[in-house]
Amino acid sequence: MPLPDFLIAGAPKAGTTALHAALQRHPELYLSPVKEPKFFLTDGPPPTRGGPGDVQTYREHVWRQEDYEALFAAAPPGTLSGEATPFYLYDRTAHRRIRDAVPHVRFVVVLRDPVERAHSNWTHLWSAGLEPIGDVVRACAEEDRRVTAGWAHFWHYVRLGRYGEQLAHLLTLFPREQVLAFRYRDLVDRPAVTLDRICAFLGVRQGLLAEVPRENVTAHPDAGRTWTSGTHSTVAAHGSPRQPYLSSRA
Repeated sequence: MPLPDFLIAGAPKAGTTALHAALQRHPELYLSPVKEPKFFLTDGPPPTRGGPGDVQTYREHVWRQEDYEALFAAAPPGTLSGEATPFYLYDRTAHRRIRDAVPHVRFVVVLRDPVERAHSNWTHLWSAGLEPIGDVVRACAEEDRRVTAGWAHFWHYVRLGRYGEQLAHLLTLFPREQVLAFRYRDLVDRPAVTLDRICAFLGVRQGLLAEVPRENVTAHPDAGRTWTSGTHSTVAAHGSPRQPYLSSRA
């Protein structure tokens, strides 16, 4: 049964897409062709309701077991396979599903300053035309209401940055040696050293990766624009921002 040997498990807006692209270049690693399958976030079909853009994003989930396993079927013999779903760190029920399915999996976790992460998260959704509130502080103040209403994880600006709680729970289910956590700035400022650290953790050759591609662009929000609650209908899903700029500047 082909299942991943490692997971890039978090955090959102902390360089996971770029890291996925970087590790794809390693000859001893195989990354799933779908970067963010989200398989372990549900026990079956994803929800059918949520916040702006959530329903369409849910349709992208790879939630059937056979479809998920197919993502790793083409891995060459002797390689380690992995995928990147940055919500796995945040979702405690995902921790349990992962433990039950692949108890020996290794977790690669990128942690970004929680305030910077939240702002980048809000910028992504605002620029995509999905976030109806044009002020990050006021948007964060809506978080409890949105969580209660069933909006998807990507709207949990503050909660997604509570890494201590998330890691503490993960470590109740997995031994410490199966979890590598490091800072987003390490990936940006010292990519070769950080990629070697990841390769050492995974047990593959070091010295083969020196840079992290600039991936997963976001858009600068227009400070002068006033949006209405209906504006989000012009954009299909979370990942469709306008006027891209590099994620390392998010």
